[in-house]
Formats: sequence, C-alpha cells, structure tokens
Amino acid sequence: MDNQEKPHILLIDGMALLFRSFFATSAMGHYFPNAAGVPTNGVQGFARHTMTATSIFKPTHMAVCWDMSAHTFRNDLFDGYKANRPAPAPELVPQFDMTRSVSELIGWKNYGILGMEADDLIGSMVETWDGKAEITIVTGDKDLLQLLRPGVQIAFMKKGYNVYDIYTYERFVEEYGISPKQFIDTKAFTGDTSDGYPGVKGIGPKTALKLIKEYGSVEGVIEALHELTPGMRKKIEEDIDMLHLSRKLAEIHCAIDMNDSIENLAIPIYDTEKRELIEREGFSMIVRQADSLFKK
Repeated sequence: MDNQEKPHILLIDGMALLFRSFFATSAMGHYFPNAAGVPTNGVQGFARHTMTATSIFKPTHMAVCWDMSAHTFRNDLFDGYKANRPAPAPELVPQFDMTRSVSELIGWKNYGILGMEADDLIGSMVETWDGKAEITIVTGDKDLLQLLRPGVQIAFMKKGYNVYDIYTYERFVEEYGISPKQFIDTKAFTGDTSDGYPGVKGIGPKTALKLIKEYGSVEGVIEALHELTPGMRKKIEEDIDMLHLSRKLAEIHCAIDMNDSIENLAIPIYDTEKRELIEREGFSMIVRQADSLFKK
C-alpha cells in the first residue's frame, strides 16, 4: 500500500484542547454562558480548535481521546500521581461532559476508558495503526514525544487555533540524539512535576539526556554505576526505587485493543442538519467557525 492510499488519522487529545480553550478565555473572565447560565467557553473553544485542526492537517479520519476519571492504574502504582493538581475551576466542571457530548453531536469518534489516560488511548491507536496509516496527534503534552516513529507526527499547540510546533520522528532524533522510546528513560530520571512523581532528586533534563545517550537506558545506567562520579552514583542509589517507579509511570501504555474499523473513524460531514443541531444547542461560536471553514 503506498502513501497515497494510506489513511491519515488525526488524533485529538481532548482534555488538552479543552483545558487550553478554557484558560484562553477564562483569564479575561469570559465564560460564554448558555441559556441555562452554564459556561461554554471550554466546550466551544475545543470544538473550534478541533475543526480548525481538521482544516489544517486535512486528515481522512479522526478520533478524540479522553481521560475518563481522575483515578487511573498509575495511581495504583504511586499514591502521589497527579495528587498535586489543583481541583478544576467550578466554571470548568460542567464542561467536561458537555464537551464530550458536543464532540459526539458533531459526529467525531470519541474514546475514553476508565482507569486509562487519553495518552494511553492515543498510544494504543498509534500502535494499532502503525505502518497502516499516517498519524497526526494534536496535544500540548510533551510526554507524547515517546510515541514518535516514521509516519507519526505530533502537533503541539502554540498560539491561537492554528499555530503548531510540529515534531516528526526525524526532528526528534536530530534534536535529542536519542530515540523517542528512550525519552521514557530520560523522564525516569527527571520525573514530572506536573504529574507529581520526582524521578531522581538532583538530576535535571540535561544530565538525564547525557546519561541515556551514553548508557542507552535506565538499566544501562544502573549497570554502569561504578563508572559514574561518586556524587552522581549516590543520587541514583538513594532514589533507585523511585527511578524504577518513575520509569513505569512515564511509559505510555500502548496495548489497549483499539481495533475499530477505519470506517468508524470517518470525518463527519458538516451539513445543514448538523449546523441546525449545533445551533439549537446554543453554540453560536462553533457554528460561525464551522461556517467559515466548511461552507462551500
């Protein structure tokens, strides 16, 4: 199958787009309440961002992946996982379910599995379609760099609805000098403050990258402890359990069965009927965006 025939699947990190859209306008105190007084700024921003992404990347198919609950298998591994995250703003709370409903109303294929994060669903989609489709992932989450491979690109949201920083497999290897899979090992050392796990105290990104370039993996570094400076060896030995645990927490789980047929991921047609449905729900900004993008 040559590239012309391969589908191009757009994978949307739903939570990342919803949060970004919410904070983009809530910072100015704009919540765009609907007729019932419920804020819709995150919902409408999410839909507008996703629609714009489809017009920029021109995929043949797409899916939106969601976190389903705060508790995932990573919390079972480590109590402190994401424990430092503040509770969502009260104006955002009603928008979680509403955004997913709007996504379904528009006709996008949505995935969410209890106990799993959106990252794990995206990773499993990448695994499922590896070699069979070109994939573009839209997110704000650097953790997803580990999923890069030939045929997969990640578009990190930068500004507004249409400015992206795009990473390909080639760009990653050129910039980091390691493979995307080895990115997991660097995170085992640095930890992740936003996810609340510490890695090895006193080891930052530069040192972590240097260690992995030299020794290949967490295991490689541990086997070579005797070659390291006494100070470095002490840091690693003192935090060795956390190093192993951080390695587990950093790795995206790519083995969920996501084997939906490609037809289920077809991009919905925006027609008069769809337009009326969205308008009836009071989402005038989504309608305006869709009109400007898809009206022939």
